[in-house]
Amino acid sequence: MNMTLTAAMYMHQELVADRIRGLHEEAAEQRLVSRIQDVQRARRKAERASRRLLAALART
Repeated sequence: MNMTLTAAMYMHQELVADRIRGLHEEAAEQRLVSRIQDVQRARRKAERASRRLLAALART
């Protein structure tokens, strides 16, 4: 195998590895965003429940 072909194969492997790392990082970021959204949704739900409870207690 000549040097140019070897270098091209190495560069290709490095590009593939870099892309895989990028995809892993992107997936981790998406998981974090999803967790944050879940927490925000749960907080809003808890706040609504608290308001309903306070309103119900005020009526009694």
